[in-house]
Amino acid sequence: MKASHCEQLDIRGLRYNVRHWGAADAPAVLFLHGWMDASATFQFLVDALRHDWHVIAPDWRGYGASEWLARPYWFPDYYGDLDALLAHYSPDRPARLVGHSMGAAISSAYAGVRPGRVAQLVMMDFLGLTATLEQDAPGQLAGWLDNLCKDRPVRGYPDHDSFARRLKLANPRLTDARAAFLARNVSRTLPDGQVTMAGDPWHKVPSPVRYQAGDVMAAWRGIKAPVLMLLADKGYVAERFADAPAEIERRLACFADLRRVTITESGHNLQHDQPEQVAAAIEAFLTRD
Repeated sequence: MKASHCEQLDIRGLRYNVRHWGAADAPAVLFLHGWMDASATFQFLVDALRHDWHVIAPDWRGYGASEWLARPYWFPDYYGDLDALLAHYSPDRPARLVGHSMGAAISSAYAGVRPGRVAQLVMMDFLGLTATLEQDAPGQLAGWLDNLCKDRPVRGYPDHDSFARRLKLANPRLTDARAAFLARNVSRTLPDGQVTMAGDPWHKVPSPVRYQAGDVMAAWRGIKAPVLMLLADKGYVAERFADAPAEIERRLACFADLRRVTITESGHNLQHDQPEQVAAAIEAFLTRD
């Protein structure tokens, strides 16, 4: 495995952990992880890259070794965090961004409203959530208020091996070696010795406001950068829109400069399931200037 190292930054008043692979003078690309994940999730993908890159992968607020709030999170803060991260790592030129799932949600909306800050964008198995209805809004707000009064227990496992077995149960495509790596590197050890996913349980509280697909699509229409859309053949996009293929095409039509690649024999975590396919597609797309 290619070696990585981490540094700690102050990002908008929070302690951020940022992982690095590769030489500092190699072409830089930011890898942005998804929900209930952490930067080490990209290890297998980085190992599969054939060229030298400086891969910069933050743990989002409330994930990995970045600071946890232990209270509800407000999604727009991630746009502000990405803006600050780019100001630090790519202040003088547009950045290359690779986002998985939630990381793709953040980076794609950001690229639409700050088009001059993004040179190229890779979106991994994300094409928005399903549409919500106006009548759902009161229930969402009520549910959020109810959750404020509840404890957020952390789900622990006796040891790393137990956690690895749970990861394989969730994703049978994981090899034993990859599950063991993730169990030790995308986890946190609790004071009592139990092991848990390295994500603040407050992330599991549903948003108080409903998802507005139209707003997201309007942001996508503002993207000027070339976009590579990597869709897993057995991933969340395929599942979410299985009965609405026209909706997939409607959303893809928002991107002015789009290349679409299907990753075969892969679930949503395509960076785990098919890192070689993903690496090949990314390196065929990204420029190195």
